[in-house]
Amino acid sequence: MNHLDDILPLVSKPSRYTGGEVNSLAKSGSSVRLSMALAFPDTYEIGMSHFGMQILYHLLNSRPEIAAERVFAPGTDMVKQLAASDMPLFSLETHRPLASFDIVGFSLLYELNYTNVLTMLHLAGIPFYAADRGGNMPLVIAGGPCTVNPEPMAPFFDAMVIGDGEPVVTEMADAWMRLKDAGGGDKAELLRAWAKIRGVYVPSFFSADFDENGRQKITPLLPGYEKVRRAAVADLDSAFFPEAPLVPFGRPVHDRLRLEIARGCTRGCRFCQAGMIYRPVRERSLSRLVDLAEKGLAATGYEDLSLLSLSTGDYSCLQPLIRELSARHGGSRLALSIPSFRAGTLSSEMMEIIRAVRKTGFTIAPEAGTERLRSVINKNITEAEITDTVKSAFDLGWQLVKLYFMIGLPGETSRDVEAIAELVRRLRGTRPKGKRGGKINVSVGVFIPKSHSPFQWAAQKGSSEAREVIENLRSRLSVRGVEFKWQNPELSRLEGIFARGDRSLARVLVAAWRKGCRFDGWTDCFDNAAWTEAFTEAGVDPEAFLGSISPGSFLPWDHIDTGVSREFLLEEYKKALEAESTPDCRYGDCQGCGVCDFETLMPYNASEKNPAAQISGHELQPADDNADSVRHRRLKVVYTKLGPARYFGHLELADILVRALRRAGISLAYSRGYHPKPKIAFTDALPVGVESTTESFFVTVADKTGCAEVTELVNRQLPEGLEITACVPAADKAGPGPRLSATYEITLPEGAFFDQDSADCFFQTASFEITVTSGKGAEKQIDLKSAVDDLWISAPDCLRIRLAAQPGPVVRPGTAILHIFRLSEDVLLRARIIKLEEHPAGIDQQELQRGLHG
Repeated sequence: MNHLDDILPLVSKPSRYTGGEVNSLAKSGSSVRLSMALAFPDTYEIGMSHFGMQILYHLLNSRPEIAAERVFAPGTDMVKQLAASDMPLFSLETHRPLASFDIVGFSLLYELNYTNVLTMLHLAGIPFYAADRGGNMPLVIAGGPCTVNPEPMAPFFDAMVIGDGEPVVTEMADAWMRLKDAGGGDKAELLRAWAKIRGVYVPSFFSADFDENGRQKITPLLPGYEKVRRAAVADLDSAFFPEAPLVPFGRPVHDRLRLEIARGCTRGCRFCQAGMIYRPVRERSLSRLVDLAEKGLAATGYEDLSLLSLSTGDYSCLQPLIRELSARHGGSRLALSIPSFRAGTLSSEMMEIIRAVRKTGFTIAPEAGTERLRSVINKNITEAEITDTVKSAFDLGWQLVKLYFMIGLPGETSRDVEAIAELVRRLRGTRPKGKRGGKINVSVGVFIPKSHSPFQWAAQKGSSEAREVIENLRSRLSVRGVEFKWQNPELSRLEGIFARGDRSLARVLVAAWRKGCRFDGWTDCFDNAAWTEAFTEAGVDPEAFLGSISPGSFLPWDHIDTGVSREFLLEEYKKALEAESTPDCRYGDCQGCGVCDFETLMPYNASEKNPAAQISGHELQPADDNADSVRHRRLKVVYTKLGPARYFGHLELADILVRALRRAGISLAYSRGYHPKPKIAFTDALPVGVESTTESFFVTVADKTGCAEVTELVNRQLPEGLEITACVPAADKAGPGPRLSATYEITLPEGAFFDQDSADCFFQTASFEITVTSGKGAEKQIDLKSAVDDLWISAPDCLRIRLAAQPGPVVRPGTAILHIFRLSEDVLLRARIIKLEEHPAGIDQQELQRGLHG
């Protein structure tokens, strides 16, 4: 098997695959009894944005005898390299082949990631179907919201977790280790043990039969195991939550510290599956959240903090929580992300608190254009509340407001669609007059009936009809200050099929995968024609899953008990047809959904359990580190970028260094303005894959900060390959300083060599023009003779080259040798390039020659 370093230079974003991030854990040795791979069927940037995976990762690794590692769906370029190199899919922490783990656990968050699950199993050499996997193969399990209808994926998994994973995954691990200690047992014995754990679904213990209408009916095969009850964490305060989360190298979709302030929602929106399957509402206490924020910010170096919940604005202690976080961290330029407020919940006092918070985004989801249709879906907000909320957001300084709507909702008329455009135009009129900003992004999606929701029996709008509605809205909202986005209706159609599908879809999925379907949720990857062929080939009618369902019919997920009764869902469906609302049980009487037993599971209200008086009472502290009274100094920091650090892109590197400075407790100076940034400036950025012994950046810090302090403290926070080698006072001026010439050493991969004749030709020619592209994409002719001061071949596969510091586009060492020696792109990508030293302008040429050649 080829070494990983042989293929990483050949792929984009290689840092996706290296591991070694801050707060990651790599375990080995005899103390590890169980190895588990946490697999996410999407790219690193998407997967690292899912905090549920981080919770399970740190929870499992908190046990010395368990090693949990991560693996993500590789990009298409990496898939090709793995295949060409005969290298199996591997984990990030120890680069172990996926098939060598005891258990592989997939996160199923989105139906259109299902083909990626097959890709990852294929790349690991693990058979798709659970029935085809022998005792030498890992057990393959899954969890996540999609498992509440597990049937389309059931044949591929040995077991699936229904509900909250924290209490279940450790019980499953313990059962595995007990059986191992007792002599091993067989797979069937372990599955029987797992079936006794609340929240574990073992598909092989249920058979799938079909009635005369083609509806799937599940028959239990194991006595006493007729239904699978959802697992639920009763108390979030006692539940595990990582105090030192992983800090990704790349730039994930959500690149910030995240705090789950509450779980569950009882607003009762009838289209919302999450609002049903995560009941009841359980809030984390104010004191626990403040403590987690304190520890998480210190352990990560993040400047951004997001408060996570299905309905953040409904958290009962939101006002004191924001006040406390602002008081404690306002001076360190913390950007507090409050992603959404329910319309009508912004009090005057809350507005005053928010004025001190850096605004990172504001979202409101009216869902429908008319109050009548909002009553149908139980979205109990008025147009006046929507308008007041959007206006308040603009007045408080948000530059962008995002609005979410759905089309195809049950009971929708053409008037409801027209009302969406009219509402957006009225909201556009609330933008601040004579000020910058005030942009509105409108996103429209097709309603998808989901299992375990009141609308699980409703039909889904056809994709061609949905496209007509979207085009109508797009033309009507083509106005200044409004950006219109929409989801591809064919994507929504496929999602709807799998959302209410049965086991017959497993063979469709395999057929589509064999036709090349991957990353189906990405518009540029989605192949509707291939999916159409896959349904035909598998003999499955997709329309059977899109029409309305009789309430008396079997449902593929009838054996999954989320706690919310079928009777409650059906009553809500009937009330929808009458446009009758149901109040939130948090603010009135119990609505009888059935999820609470009021002994082990019930609503948990933070304001009742942890009154606001328990917090410290800090006064709000403005971010005053740029005040005239605060003295600063500018430092030049020199560092190495070697080994695995060569795979960092420049933006990744900048984030890594800034967060290391913050974790080290270095007091940074910030720019002024709407979005303050640390005052840090880098010299010319190195390309991905190029190493250096002498990189540098300039940073402005508090005057009391010493150079030795920066070197010692920051080095403790840097990943492998990055190390500060010097720190000195610098001139107090902005910018990275003048561009310097530099010497590089280039070693070609095995089998390649430098041709001395090409070097001689280069030196003898009067000019050597090439075309280079600037950072802004503009092409320019450059004479390499003026860019290359000297080069010297020290061995057939190794040379040194000195590039001059000149204005205009930067000439990279790889670009220079590519043209001089007519090398192939593949050879250049696999070459090792190290920047050895920088030279100030005016260096003595004879001294340079002695340095290069001697």
